[in-house]
Amino acid sequence: MIGLLLINLGTPDEPTASAVRRYLREFLGDPRVLDMNAVGRTLLLEAVILPTRPKKSAHAYQQIWDAQRGSPLLFHSQDLASAVAARLGSGWRVELGMRYGSPSLADALGRLIDAEVERIVVLPLYPQYASSSTGSSLERLYRLAASRNNVPPLVVVPPFFADDGFIAAFAAVARPRLDALAPDHVLFSFHGLPERHMRAADPSGRHCLASPSCCDAVAGPSRDCYRAQCFATARALAARLVLPDGGWTVSFQSRLGRVPWIKPYTDEVLPVLVKKGVKKLAVLCPAFVADCLETLEEIGMRAAEQWTSDGGQSLELVPSLNATPAWVDAVVTLARGAQVI
Repeated sequence: MIGLLLINLGTPDEPTASAVRRYLREFLGDPRVLDMNAVGRTLLLEAVILPTRPKKSAHAYQQIWDAQRGSPLLFHSQDLASAVAARLGSGWRVELGMRYGSPSLADALGRLIDAEVERIVVLPLYPQYASSSTGSSLERLYRLAASRNNVPPLVVVPPFFADDGFIAAFAAVARPRLDALAPDHVLFSFHGLPERHMRAADPSGRHCLASPSCCDAVAGPSRDCYRAQCFATARALAARLVLPDGGWTVSFQSRLGRVPWIKPYTDEVLPVLVKKGVKKLAVLCPAFVADCLETLEEIGMRAAEQWTSDGGQSLELVPSLNATPAWVDAVVTLARGAQVI
């Protein structure tokens, strides 16, 4: 039997300030997320972030929380795991583990080992590589695996930012929505990261953010660059959806703090598009494979409100992949391809 471990970032257990505080303490306590010295990280977290942010974030979670199933990120990920398991059949054991919160990576890994799988295919559900997501998840998993007396064989699926199955699955979700809306423009909004994270991924120390064309290709010093991989995803999706030149834009959302984050910022791109005459806007969020706070609340609610306030007519969030059949097919293909390497 082969094990498949699907990894996603995580979610609070409840949309309450106390549950969000527990989640944020684990999430932002990760040195790959808040990459500063331990004393500074603790002071920032305990004295600045945790006294105020949990209440605000809990209110945002309440806007998207499903009364029966809870967190969208969790139940969409669970649905995906169940559908993939059914497709793979009895020769596979599929588990879902979250980097932060529940179900934990430790428990998911333990269940696979207890099932006596021969090896474990690891699929981090982050299309583009970032140290704060893929890197953190793999580091945690490697430490957990290394703590075992019998260290399990692990095969990791690399970032799938331009994988044909991933692109086809997102296009399959987007096409009917775009046909129905007939938008004037399409915005690809990716999760943002601090610029220093991009520079840290550049082994040359000279290429990243040094020119407007630095992210035109994913190769050489930009091979592991999150921003370059985001642009590659957008180009592939635009081509699959046959979007015209000038008919789509890339932006980055969710920035925090005062340090520079990768640009352009989504909330600053929106009024620019309105001024250019765009009335109907469709937004895809291809950094996420499951709808979550960043898609449903940040884009579907807050960005939509900003859009109309700025003078736009309508902003439609294209749903994420969730557990759609084409995405299940793509995950199955990625898993089967990895386990025979």
